[in-house]
Amino acid sequence: MYSILIIEDEKRIADLLQKGLEENGYQTMVAYDGAMGLRLFRSHSFHLVISDIILPKLDGFELCKEIRKSNPKIPVLMLTALGSTDDKLDGFDAGADDYMTKPFDFRELTARVKVLLRRDIGTEANRPPEHLDYADLSINFNRQEVRRQDIPIKLSPKEYNLLVYMVENAERVISRVEIAEKVWNTHFDTGTNFIDVYINYLRKKIDKEFEVKLIHTKPGIGFILTDKP
Repeated sequence: MYSILIIEDEKRIADLLQKGLEENGYQTMVAYDGAMGLRLFRSHSFHLVISDIILPKLDGFELCKEIRKSNPKIPVLMLTALGSTDDKLDGFDAGADDYMTKPFDFRELTARVKVLLRRDIGTEANRPPEHLDYADLSINFNRQEVRRQDIPIKLSPKEYNLLVYMVENAERVISRVEIAEKVWNTHFDTGTNFIDVYINYLRKKIDKEFEVKLIHTKPGIGFILTDKP
């Protein structure tokens, strides 16, 4: 099954793209800013990237250039409200393979996606990542090994999966509902505190012995992994 990374800061459009593409048989992941999109791209294997241009933290042109540095072959489709000829040329210069302007016809979008995915994108696009890094924390996927400041940290399988998801979504608040669905593949029961329990387990192993704390609670909202105060 083809996997597509959607990078779009407008949630309504991101939800529309995700729902429509998944209904057409594609797997998707969504990032709501350019920096998060780049982190997801570097930590997962995708066959296609769909990106807006006007994005928080890292704009679509710079994001595309960074993607091209990592993988010059993966198809990139820019989907944006910027529709001038100069904007399109800038997009192609940054490394985009195709360019669509908003508002868009979803049937045309899926047709372009199919064309881009027919290309032989080689082995690089399908090669799984070997590691994921954030601040002084490093996760080695091949060995399922976690280190902080090069100190090995032993985690249970669930703690490991929770940490990977939090690092993949670093600097974004994650709700308990989202964690339950994405990490445990279950619906969140407000009568239980199992997610808070595992967050505390993770804190003791990841943060307790280190000056800079990475896992933070946002009361009434959820949790965030960040090295920023």
